[in-house]
Amino acid sequence: MRPKAELHLHIEGTLEPELVVELARRNRVELPTFDVEAIRARYDFVNLQSFLDIYYENMAVLRTEQDFYDLATAYLKRSGVQHAEIFFDPQAHLIRGVPLEVVFGGLNAALKDSDIPAALIMCFLRDRGPEEAEEVLRAALPYREQFIGVGLDSAEVGHPPSLYRRVFDIAAGEGLHRVAHAGEEGGPDYVWEALDILRVERVDHGIRAMEDPSLVARLREERIPLTVCPLSNVRLRAVPSLRDHILPAMLDEGLLVTVNSDDPAYFGGYVEDNYRALREELGMSEAQLDQLARNSFEAAFAF
Repeated sequence: MRPKAELHLHIEGTLEPELVVELARRNRVELPTFDVEAIRARYDFVNLQSFLDIYYENMAVLRTEQDFYDLATAYLKRSGVQHAEIFFDPQAHLIRGVPLEVVFGGLNAALKDSDIPAALIMCFLRDRGPEEAEEVLRAALPYREQFIGVGLDSAEVGHPPSLYRRVFDIAAGEGLHRVAHAGEEGGPDYVWEALDILRVERVDHGIRAMEDPSLVARLREERIPLTVCPLSNVRLRAVPSLRDHILPAMLDEGLLVTVNSDDPAYFGGYVEDNYRALREELGMSEAQLDQLARNSFEAAFAF
């Protein structure tokens, strides 16, 4: 396997059905079913929202530091990467009554115990609004040394990046890196806003940037990374099939594009599975895959 970094990975999205059942039993959380295969069979999504509904339902099993430790440890052992910059969603836990110190404590303990260099990026749930995002950022600042950046995720359409200008300005003032999901569901205008208003250093997804030649030119000239998630794009029907994916054209345009797994427990595989699918289904060459792997280290914040 070629060395690679992962830059677009939601730790809550690594919650495999087996661990869902294990943690539910540990914490006495009632599930619709405790059958692992029945849980996995529900992962047939028609859009982003249909995925998020199940994603948040399963997340209810995460209650204690040990749960978050086990979650992150399982990913780091399975990831197959040499470096990871990991997203997490504190709001999704706070609204369930799980304190920040529990989330930070479990995740950071796992990172410290791992042989793989890794760091955390705290994401804001855009559908919960900018005011709550700012509250969460301020509440997280006592843990400032435990995360390297902030991001913006969840349902994209109807929640443009521009709404989050203030909280991203605060994050910049704290010396935090800034990324945002844009150009997956939303169009190129969302990518422009992420760049010009949030001043992001990486664009997560960004595949619809290819609809705007002037945006493509800017991304190329400024070497702004795009963290593309091919299997995720197919499972959420952002593209009809992997054979239709625009990733080769993005490389041809000279864009600093990387390959990532997004929510691998739900979308059919981890990073190496994405690379394998690109080779076998999309017909990408070994030279192209090597370039994608090199890009992942160039785009990482920790190098």
